[in-house]
Amino acid sequence: MKLLIILPAFNEATVIIPVIRQLKAVGKTLPVDSQICVVNDGSTDKTAAVCEAEKVVVLSHLINCGLGASLATGLAYARRNNFDFAITIDSDGQHDPHDLIHLLKPLMKGKADVVIGSRMLVKNNQMPWLRQLNNHLFNWLTYFFFQVKTSDSLSGFRGFNRRAIQLIKLKTERMEVSNEFFSEINRNHLRFIEVSIKVIYTEYSLAKGVKPGTVFAIIFRLLLRLVR
Repeated sequence: MKLLIILPAFNEATVIIPVIRQLKAVGKTLPVDSQICVVNDGSTDKTAAVCEAEKVVVLSHLINCGLGASLATGLAYARRNNFDFAITIDSDGQHDPHDLIHLLKPLMKGKADVVIGSRMLVKNNQMPWLRQLNNHLFNWLTYFFFQVKTSDSLSGFRGFNRRAIQLIKLKTERMEVSNEFFSEINRNHLRFIEVSIKVIYTEYSLAKGVKPGTVFAIIFRLLLRLVR
């Protein structure tokens, strides 16, 4: 069986190499053959070059298209190449590669079509209070719009089996994709569970992600997605 590890990346040249190397090391311990795929989203730094030097698959957008477009590119690659599983993981070092196995096991055992790594299932997770507020808001919106309950709708650590890879068709291009995944879970009647994951906050990772000022723009784009 084959696993594709998808890393969306935009100007991550300074931080992505340790992530790739840790993923390679962890990949050797997994009960499946794994391949790493970096989706270089129109980076203007050396992201593509440093990743190619690591001998991983690099798919590049000519311009910056957004997180949603990058994840769609990665999942399309998984479909074309008949991967049994796909896992998305942030390229900024926020996630612990050792948690890959926790997302993979339920998929391999047939317990779920989609597995979300939740930061909120860990006690004392040290998530800044403003991010917790954002998360609770989007969790509520996800349930309101898509009738799917989740503790961490904004998590970038997600696993998919072959059925989910084939059925999920993303339309949004930017940060709202995190919530669109739950729309696809609902639309395609996919079985979904959450597992606890560790999160590693750094000054760099805290500077990224969904910010308070973008909340209303994301909600607006989510509403547009509903009427397409």
